[in-house]
Amino acid sequence: MIGLAYVFPSSPSSASSLSSGAFAAFDRAARSSRWTGLALVVAIHALLIAAIWRYTPARHVLAHAAPVIVQLLSPEPLPRVPPPPPPRPAPRTKPAPLVPLQKPVTPVVPIEPDVPPPVAQSPVVLVPTPPPPPVDIVAAPVAPAPPVPATPPRFDADYLRNPAPAYPPLSRRNAEQGRVLLRVLVGPDGDAREVTIQTSSGFERLDRAAQETVRQWRFVPARSGTTAVAAWVIVPISFSLAHGARD
Repeated sequence: MIGLAYVFPSSPSSASSLSSGAFAAFDRAARSSRWTGLALVVAIHALLIAAIWRYTPARHVLAHAAPVIVQLLSPEPLPRVPPPPPPRPAPRTKPAPLVPLQKPVTPVVPIEPDVPPPVAQSPVVLVPTPPPPPVDIVAAPVAPAPPVPATPPRFDADYLRNPAPAYPPLSRRNAEQGRVLLRVLVGPDGDAREVTIQTSSGFERLDRAAQETVRQWRFVPARSGTTAVAAWVIVPISFSLAHGARD
């Protein structure tokens, strides 16, 4: 009788790489596979024995054959791999002590003041000051005597009989009135040589009427001492609707 032995493979090198949890799962799977394999081996043996028993020469051999002992081999337990030791902490190195920096000391060099060399003093010679030149005394010119104030011309003498300007009819209808100042140049003979308007009355007709009338007037000429001279005089002429034209 032929016996077969089924041995489950076991590799220590591969088991060492598994963790403890994986090893427990592998152990349970190995146990279930072992019983299944055992049943399969028994069934194969029974079939072989039945086939051989039917064969007559083989039955004769089996009757005189020695019994075969089948021994099941159990897998050796895998050695447990201890976990790797934790890494050792790196040794702490003490920092080097700080060395205080010393500032470089600059040597102080005394500075000697610059003393100018002594200067030889020359003797002082006193030179007499020459007398000032003579000043010619010039007599101041005698100022001329102030001129004798002249008497201004006059136009208000009664004997002159100068008529008042006629009131322009258009100005009266338009209610134009005002006062005009005439600047008159009186000659030595008493005639009005030039008549200009210094201040207007505000109406051209009134100014023109006064200017034409005064040109016909006679004046008392200005005098410087006993001499008749030409001079300017201001003649006022007023135009009023209530009183007419008058000087």
